[in-house]
Amino acid sequence: MEKGVFLLLIAVVSALGGLLFGYDTGVINGAQFYLTEHFSLSDSLKGWVVGSALLGCFAGAIIAGTLSIKIGRKWSLIISAIFFTASAYGSGLPEFFPQSVSMLVFFRILGGLGIGIASMNAPMYIAEIAPTSIRGRMVTYYQLAIVIGFFIVFLATYYIGNNLTQVENIEFGWRRMFWSELIPSGLFLILLFFVPKSPRWLALKGKDDEALIVLKQINADAVAVKEMEQIKCSINETEDGIKISYFAKAILGIIAIGTVLSMLQQFTGINAVLYYGADIFEKALGFGKEDVLAQQILLAFVNLIFTFVAMFTVDKLGRKPLLYIGSIGMIVGFLLLGITLQQQSVGMLSLIGVLVFIASFALSMGPVVWVLLSEMFPNKIRSVAMSVAVAAQWAANYVVSQSFPMVMGSETNNSAPWNGSLPYFIFIAFILLIVFVTYKFIPETKGKSLEEIEGFWK
Repeated sequence: MEKGVFLLLIAVVSALGGLLFGYDTGVINGAQFYLTEHFSLSDSLKGWVVGSALLGCFAGAIIAGTLSIKIGRKWSLIISAIFFTASAYGSGLPEFFPQSVSMLVFFRILGGLGIGIASMNAPMYIAEIAPTSIRGRMVTYYQLAIVIGFFIVFLATYYIGNNLTQVENIEFGWRRMFWSELIPSGLFLILLFFVPKSPRWLALKGKDDEALIVLKQINADAVAVKEMEQIKCSINETEDGIKISYFAKAILGIIAIGTVLSMLQQFTGINAVLYYGADIFEKALGFGKEDVLAQQILLAFVNLIFTFVAMFTVDKLGRKPLLYIGSIGMIVGFLLLGITLQQQSVGMLSLIGVLVFIASFALSMGPVVWVLLSEMFPNKIRSVAMSVAVAAQWAANYVVSQSFPMVMGSETNNSAPWNGSLPYFIFIAFILLIVFVTYKFIPETKGKSLEEIEGFWK
């Protein structure tokens, strides 16, 4: 098999973890519209059902670091695939099982564990195995898979929902929406057994010969040997009788920068738009119930197209330029939405604002954060540092998903001068913070090997 084809297969299989991330996140958006009626959920209970998976994501990201160190990136992803599969079936238990809100939340948390483990290990695995010249594009496959997952699940839920009556959807249609995830989760689980282990993890475990074999399957022999020497040199620097202290000023500083960047990805408001897109379209933008799922498909389509733009520019323009461009676009998008809400002139400009925001996020903070997190941490601390950064991201995600419906429904937000626009101006403030953090603290990693990037922090 040609090296390029082999590398692409590895990226596709590991990125399926991203697809399941997107699919699992998106399926609750379509299903919650009907299961809310089925269980007669209050606003707070609906927020708990929707956001409960994020607790699993947080826990999954916390344990992902230890799993990744002990059993490696590949087997960590296999465990995540098992969680995805169990969650997909359990969330839509057949009617003859005593399904309850508590049972649904349990399986949503189980799926969250799978997402948390995969969201840390999948991009890291790709970064550790990809050639330097195309590493950025390869890691963006993960984000591309996430948005493909969103797009596919919106098509699936739209198809399921449109082929059943309202009563049928409330009774059992939402169960089928959850079960549709069994197809990609099963495929992910099977294909993972055919990918190699990470060469950098093998080297960390002293299996240099196995690591070199994997590197030669991807690179020219001379390049593989040189890269192996760099990896060993990086590892040996921290093994010469010096124990790593994660609380040392330099190490803590690197982890803090990555963690702040990771959390800011969520404070853009992206998942408020994606999780509660149906509510936004119906309440804020005035669309009818029959249009909600179709509008979700439009969101997912824009997300998909602009992720492709990021994929083909991240290794040409660099990471920081995309963050600047995307931040400006996100601010413009939310300004359009916020001002039209304030002026009570909701219409096409409001929809354009949402789409501009989605497009700008998709070409910047969506993929670029995963690229930077997979690149910026030194070899010896990468598993633990990514675990902390990704866990913090899921904690931020949970805060946003829980607080957004409460802020949206608050008296302050729904009275003058805000008129429903307050959350979007809060998100704009965080996006401005992204510009500052990027300028002040984020290194440009384009064209650098993972070992060369370590030099930025010395």
